[in-house]
Amino acid sequence: MNNIPEIKVGIVAVSRDCFPESLSVNRRQALVKAYQDKYAAVDIYECPVCIVESEIHMVQALEDIKNAGCNALCVYLGNFGPEISETLLAKHFDGPKMFIAAAEESQNDLIQGRGDAYCGMLNASYNLKLRNVGAYIPEYPVGTAEECADMIHEFLPIARAVKGLSELKIISFGPRPMNFLACNAPIQQLYNLGVEIEENSELDLFEAYNNHANDPRIKEVVADMEKELGAGNKKPEILEKLAQYELTLLDWIDEHKGYRKYVAIAGKCWPAFQTQFGFVPCYVNSRLTGRGIPVSCEVDIYGCLSEFIGTCVSNDAVTLLDINNSVPADMYKESIEGKFDYTHKDTFMGFHCGNTCAGKLSQCEMKNQMIMARSLPVEVTNGTLEGDIVPGDITFFRLQSTSDNKLRAYVAQGEVLPVATKSFGGIGVFAIPEMGRFYRHVLIQKNYPHHGAVAFGHFGKELFEVFKYIGVPMEDINYNQPKSLPYPTENPFA
Repeated sequence: MNNIPEIKVGIVAVSRDCFPESLSVNRRQALVKAYQDKYAAVDIYECPVCIVESEIHMVQALEDIKNAGCNALCVYLGNFGPEISETLLAKHFDGPKMFIAAAEESQNDLIQGRGDAYCGMLNASYNLKLRNVGAYIPEYPVGTAEECADMIHEFLPIARAVKGLSELKIISFGPRPMNFLACNAPIQQLYNLGVEIEENSELDLFEAYNNHANDPRIKEVVADMEKELGAGNKKPEILEKLAQYELTLLDWIDEHKGYRKYVAIAGKCWPAFQTQFGFVPCYVNSRLTGRGIPVSCEVDIYGCLSEFIGTCVSNDAVTLLDINNSVPADMYKESIEGKFDYTHKDTFMGFHCGNTCAGKLSQCEMKNQMIMARSLPVEVTNGTLEGDIVPGDITFFRLQSTSDNKLRAYVAQGEVLPVATKSFGGIGVFAIPEMGRFYRHVLIQKNYPHHGAVAFGHFGKELFEVFKYIGVPMEDINYNQPKSLPYPTENPFA
């Protein structure tokens, strides 16, 4: 992935001046060794300048980790810790931060060797709230050196997403198609998240595309497409146009990203796109998304924002799918019932025309967009990448601003089943525990659009923490609740 941050965590140990400083020094060193023994040493930096006991130490440590190129911070309570200095450090550090604390080592050393960081974490959290400073605090933030090393490693994907959002620009080409009010995009919350947005007309995009006619790089891109498609290259006549469009988008990114480091695109693909450009852009969208530059369909701005978060968290390609259709009863009985522990209502099909990258499809073929071809000449609907989505663990999720400008999100873990879809497009048979209830009491009840981002793997824990960190109210982070936990709107007599 070449469009997401690389995280380097500065580990700064703190100490209350009435506690032995050696506690924090020794525990920091043990923590760093544990991390280096288990993970890549390049992910972390041990601040050697000082143990933070005062505001002056805080300034010294802050300068040191900045000079070391750290873009994330771990405040490590080796003992009780100085609540003012340690939270000032977090306040003045420009980047994602976490707080963890050292557990006591042995019953044989609870006089001079007792650090009381368990207590100090309470004061740290209280002071963070007083200063309105957000920080990641793990589920159980007190641990041995090895356990704290694991906590820092688990922080990396969260930090990538938070840091990425602060340096992201979304480029949109719109407006949304007619009859597509579902993916509304109030932009105030984008600015609240630190995201920039550049909104363009699709006429601007068309002009840029035409200016790329006869670009000498087209042949090289076509060759790369042919290599990727292999036997699935069923529409070779369209590849030059698609290559021209890919170069148009990549050049637009280079010329318009400005001071931002990362980019995502909310693109247009109908109703006039096909007839004017002469193709549909799904395959190009899939290729860029596969490289870590999410391109959402149908000018879905919060869809591409969600995809970018998923890319940062998973460090892998994602996709954007319609929560599309139910699984036929005969397919469920033949291929799922008795073979997988899911009810019929736990299953559904996730689909989009052809924007899922080749690496996430069991097999792929370049085809035309069948739905559009029902009312348009086939030759202007070519450009989709079709195939069944690879079986395996997935996380379905979305971050959305409501029409009245409130952030809301959902996360649900499940899997793509190894079941032939017998359909068209980029599609898979999905199973999520208690999906039927989740569909009714979250997706419908809370007015989510039909697009959902899909990460390939189980990343619910990380995504939940990202949404907490960026300020989504806890009551508005939804998930697929088990049977034992009814939704507020669920009829207890149903």
